[in-house]
Amino acid sequence: MSSLAPRYRIGLIANRAHQDAPDSALVQLLTGSRHRIEALQPELIVVGRTLDAIEQMQLLPGYRHLVRFPYGRQGGLMKLVSRTVDPDPERTLDAVIYLIDPVDPSSAFPEAVALKRQCVIHGKPFLSTLAGAQEWFELESLDTGAAPDSALDHRFDLKQESIALIAHDSMKQRMLALAEKHFDLLDRFAFRCATGTTGGLLNELAAKIKGEAGRNWVRPFLSGPLGGDAQIAELILERQCRRVLFLEDPHVARQHEADIQLLERAARTVTDYASCMSDVKWGDRWLSLIAARAGSGR
Repeated sequence: MSSLAPRYRIGLIANRAHQDAPDSALVQLLTGSRHRIEALQPELIVVGRTLDAIEQMQLLPGYRHLVRFPYGRQGGLMKLVSRTVDPDPERTLDAVIYLIDPVDPSSAFPEAVALKRQCVIHGKPFLSTLAGAQEWFELESLDTGAAPDSALDHRFDLKQESIALIAHDSMKQRMLALAEKHFDLLDRFAFRCATGTTGGLLNELAAKIKGEAGRNWVRPFLSGPLGGDAQIAELILERQCRRVLFLEDPHVARQHEADIQLLERAARTVTDYASCMSDVKWGDRWLSLIAARAGSGR
C-alpha cells in the first residue's frame, strides 16, 4: 500500500439500491477501480451507511484514507455540501461521487439537490453514475502517468461514440468557447446532438471551421422547454448517447426543471453506461483528458 499523502479528497455516497447487492454500483466501482484508487490514494469522505456497506463487504480492505461522515439522517449529506464550498484546501472536496438511484426519494431531498448545485457553482465534478465515476478515476489516473485500462478502451473509441451538448441561455457562449477549444476532439465523435438554439449555434461554429461539411455537424433537437431534453434522454436510455455535457446556470429559476431532471434521471437509469457533466471548469478538463485517453488508445 502506498504511503503517499492523499492527492484528492472525494465525497462518496450511494443510494441504498446501489449498496446492497453483490453487483451493485458501489461494488462495481470500488472493485473495478480499486487499482486506480490505490494509485491515486484519494481521501474518501464517506457518508455513514455507504461506509458501513464498504466495511461489511470488505471492498477496500486496509485502505487508510477513509473518513466517516454521519448517516444521512444525521446530516452527513449536508456536511458534504459544506465541504464542497469550504475554501480551506485541507477540508474542501475535489469531487463528489453520489451514486444515485433515480427512484430513491432521498436523491431529491434539499441537501442532495444543493450538493449538485454547489458542485456546479464551484467547478467540482459531480459524478452521479457508475460510468461517470469510473471514467473520472481512469482519466485522473492517466493524468498522473498511469497506463490506460484496456477494459475501458471501448468507451474511448470515439468513432463509435456519441455526445450531447446542451447549454442554458447564459451559458451558450461558454459552450461555443469550449466547442471551439476542443473542436478536434468533438469532431472525432461519430454523432453529436444538441437542443434547439445551442445546436444551431454549434453548427454555425462548425461551418466557420469546416465549411459546408460543418453545417450539419450536430443534430439539433427541439429546445429544452419544448421537449429536446426528453429526445436526448431517449437516446441515453437506448444506449445511443453515452456522454452529456450540459452547461447549467445554477443562478436562475428554470421553468423546465422537470425536463432537466428527466435527462439526468435517464443517465442514472443506465448508470453503468452514461455520464452527465454540468459545469465549465470540469467540462473543460474532462474533454482535455478524454482527448489524451482517446489518443493513447489509437
